[in-house]
Amino acid sequence: MIKGRVHSIETFGSVDGPGVRFVIFLQGCAMRCKFCHNADTWKMESDDMRSADELIDQALRYRPYWGDEGGITVSGGEPLLQIDFVTELFRKAKEKGIHTVIDTAGQPFRREGEWFEKFKALMDCTDLLLVDIKEIDPVKHRKLTGVPNDNILSMIRYLNEIGKPIWIRQVLVPGWTDDPEDLKKEREFLDGLDNVQKVEVLPYHTMGAYKWKLLGIPYALEGVQSPSEKQVKEAELILGAGEQVRVSGEKSA
Repeated sequence: MIKGRVHSIETFGSVDGPGVRFVIFLQGCAMRCKFCHNADTWKMESDDMRSADELIDQALRYRPYWGDEGGITVSGGEPLLQIDFVTELFRKAKEKGIHTVIDTAGQPFRREGEWFEKFKALMDCTDLLLVDIKEIDPVKHRKLTGVPNDNILSMIRYLNEIGKPIWIRQVLVPGWTDDPEDLKKEREFLDGLDNVQKVEVLPYHTMGAYKWKLLGIPYALEGVQSPSEKQVKEAELILGAGEQVRVSGEKSA
């Protein structure tokens, strides 16, 4: 039996996919985003190990609140680092008729070998992905997150190829991810896709800064303020956030 490394559970998530969601935050992430508000999910170990059956049994207690759109969202950390566990969880969820969502930054993605075959199997039981684009410029992305973004953009292109619906999320960090030229490049990238259902601009906040201090890590963006309403609106205008966009259903791979 595969067990997942769980960080925490949110039983009434309202911002992690359509409807009311049972949100499973998994432990472990290889990215080191300077604006991360869940730095406590970085380490790969967890004292909370749970099976897919245990989590589904817990989730089903809240099913009456999901309505027609809700279901299970797996977030993190980075869910794709536990791809075998998430696949088992989602296969069992689909057997129960549960809508499934992955919230991912895409960092583990690669189009080769056994991992790619596993990813394709996971997509067979995934209804929707929430995908973060941290920064479209590759140099700035590495500076911001510690990792490249070529494979992340490759994952988004692959999801478009198979017609898998996605929501795009862009965290707006003043001085880091708010360059209008970069946002225009991101919009050009998104305009080449047919599977984007929604684009969301998420204003940077410091609510997770205390976790860095508890972990003994200097907070990387000390002194950076949240964007103004005007800055957020300008980014939304460039990216087309709020537009109900392009996809309906899957196309064959």
